Amino acid sequence: MKDKKQTVKDNLDIFDFTSDIAVNIKSLNLYYGNFQALKEVSMELKKNEITAMIGPSGCGKSTLLKTLNRMNDLVDGCRIEGSITIGEKDIYAKDIDLSALRKNVGMVFQKPNPFPMSVYDNVAFAPRTFGIRKKAELDEIVETSLKRASIWDELKDRLNKSALGLSGGQQQRLCIARSLAAQPKILLMDEPTSALDPISTGKIEELMSELVKDLTIVIVTHNMQQATRIADRTAFFYLGELVEFADTQTLFTCPADKRTENYITGRFG
Repeated sequence: MKDKKQTVKDNLDIFDFTSDIAVNIKSLNLYYGNFQALKEVSMELKKNEITAMIGPSGCGKSTLLKTLNRMNDLVDGCRIEGSITIGEKDIYAKDIDLSALRKNVGMVFQKPNPFPMSVYDNVAFAPRTFGIRKKAELDEIVETSLKRASIWDELKDRLNKSALGLSGGQQQRLCIARSLAAQPKILLMDEPTSALDPISTGKIEELMSELVKDLTIVIVTHNMQQATRIADRTAFFYLGELVEFADTQTLFTCPADKRTENYITGRFG
């Protein structure tokens, strides 16, 4: 008999990463009504790497991030041209299962957003949604997810307490644990440390460096120092265009485009 702990994986694990490319974006154009927010964006995101997206506010980086799990579907008047494939699947195909997509492509937002329930129930939320009901299985998932988020020791005696009583840094790591409980292959992070103090920021960065061994991570950040610390490759966006995408050290030390140089040296943005 099949182990029921594999239920989530068997039913919703729709992406097969057989190559080094986790995400392939081709000629992506995105419109909000008549406004074009993304212009002919093409890039390949490698498996088990951290890709950082930088650029001034309103340049399209968060918009692009949200296309990777179709969060933009929720925006009226949003229209997309081009293609995005994840694990060889076109995620904008008519037959794509959105629940499966968002199970495989988790997201952590700028502001910690724990549910108004216990720590335990926050982490168990996704597994329960995917049909896991046995307490022993949920217990294991909750503990494993909190350990992967490097917060088990801080919360193991507070599992039944409200998540809203945690500090900001703890809440954000709890939200990461909540995403990890769904067993994603890709983790999207939209400025996950911008509301946190330096110590909490450091813990999140250390966590990302560990998680990328098993996941592909895409992070939007306004903090260029953060990009240099954690990202394998960095993309610079400006006015909806992907200006430059390169190895992080190369982009910051020898940018190929004058606009990139001007941005990273503080001349605008």
